[in-house]
Amino acid sequence: MSKYEIIILSIALAMDAFTIAVACGLCMPHVSKRQNFRLSFHFGLFQAIMPVLGWTAGLTIKSIVVTYAPWISFFLLALVGGKMIQESFHIDDSCKNYKDPTKGISLIFLSVATSLDALAVGLSFAVMNYPIAEPCIYIGLTAAILTSFGLWLGKKFASASKYSHIAERIGGFVLILIGLKLLLL
Repeated sequence: MSKYEIIILSIALAMDAFTIAVACGLCMPHVSKRQNFRLSFHFGLFQAIMPVLGWTAGLTIKSIVVTYAPWISFFLLALVGGKMIQESFHIDDSCKNYKDPTKGISLIFLSVATSLDALAVGLSFAVMNYPIAEPCIYIGLTAAILTSFGLWLGKKFASASKYSHIAERIGGFVLILIGLKLLLL
């Protein structure tokens, strides 16, 4: 994969984190620098670690599935992309049960939930015999940056929530297109 493709993939994977950050910014009465750092750091960290876990799992089953690698990669990326697109149509504007998402178990659950697609990408990388170190750095940094920006955007522009779903749809389509490219090579 070229650096350009890795950057595009990183942005697509970060759309979940960005969308959640916008929603958090909309619902939080005040966003401190510390809260912004915690959310951005954890989202970025989990986005960087999950591909490594997926890649490691992929190495253990690589010999079994090497013949079907392009199809498996396409299926995983299309599944994740389709899920992102589907979830982008479910709009939840309620902030009734506000709980600080930058603390405790909420932070862990959100971090895992926003990075599961990165796990599938890591599995695809192992099956397709791509190295994982450089993409993980790009994926983690992109997620952290977009999370911070999303939190700021959500706080700054309360009406921006309707546009965050468009970003998630675009991210889903990009993952599907990358899967198609892997299938056609």
